Amino acid sequence: MPTFRTTAFRLKHLATACLIGSTALCGSSLAATTVNLGYNGAPDPEKNAVHVFATDLKKLVKEKTDGEIELKLYPNSMLGEEQERMEQVMSSPGLNIASFAGMSPVVPEIYVSAIPFLFESFDEARTFFDEGEYWKEVQKDLKERAGLELLAVVEEGGFLAFTNNEHPISSPEDFEGLRFRAMDPSQVALYEAFGASGTPIPWTEVYMALKTGVADGQMNPPMYIILGSLYEVQDYLTLANIQYSDQFLVGNAAMIDGWDEEMRTAFQEAVAEANQMAREHNEARVDERITYLEEQGMEVIRPNEEQLTAFRKKGQPAYLDWLEEQDIEQRYIDMALKDAGLNPEAE
Repeated sequence: MPTFRTTAFRLKHLATACLIGSTALCGSSLAATTVNLGYNGAPDPEKNAVHVFATDLKKLVKEKTDGEIELKLYPNSMLGEEQERMEQVMSSPGLNIASFAGMSPVVPEIYVSAIPFLFESFDEARTFFDEGEYWKEVQKDLKERAGLELLAVVEEGGFLAFTNNEHPISSPEDFEGLRFRAMDPSQVALYEAFGASGTPIPWTEVYMALKTGVADGQMNPPMYIILGSLYEVQDYLTLANIQYSDQFLVGNAAMIDGWDEEMRTAFQEAVAEANQMAREHNEARVDERITYLEEQGMEVIRPNEEQLTAFRKKGQPAYLDWLEEQDIEQRYIDMALKDAGLNPEAE
């Protein structure tokens, strides 16, 4: 897996420079009261759940630290794209909300958390990340390799759903012959397991790809389907709870370790409270968003338990095979399946 490992090696040395106290990179900034927070997406609470979290976090950090720490928000990737923002927060004080694209070069094991059909509910997913041994191991790896604290798993709009413009999808067989937009190679593997084809297409090109027939379908949570106006070019929405849709709040560990215990505690309390608020906000709006998509003319398919089981039995093994191809250690997969209440031996 040379892409992951080579990038991780380069990033690790940036982090090491910070952790050993390089004055040029870290020294004078550790005492700064203003901390930058970068993330993707527009500063619009109606369209960007990550922005809702960031806004709440800014307010709570200021309140709980009595103004000694103040966050400065940089939405819309103003501080750079995924890997650029990660390098910044590894080499200097700051915070970043990263997607899989930002995290995976340093901790490719994070892809294990995206095993399809791993969770049946928000509660199951939240328990997995809040209490699971697998996630604790990922947090440890990120700090050791990159000098970053993995502070929170931030929901970005619910569970992923399938959409397409050809016919309703209620079983794996309904994928046969369809062409889907994929976000990354792992999604290509999932589509191929169902008998469809997958082609990586950047988010900015998804609407036109669906409109012109380059792809027949895609998968995203309802929030992103609305954000991208995909209901204009997609007729069918299948609520299959494919994957939990999330991003990751990370912070420079040297910065956080440099605060006194009272400051660290106040900051961590702010993170936990902002994340709980974001979870409640997100979950409360899922049904509203689905209703909106129905009102725009989309036909909503709600697979029954038997149909969801069929999706899982085809989708999970294909994804697990893909993880093996990426040289992900089996122990991470076993831990994750156990934390999710599944039997590794049965998969």
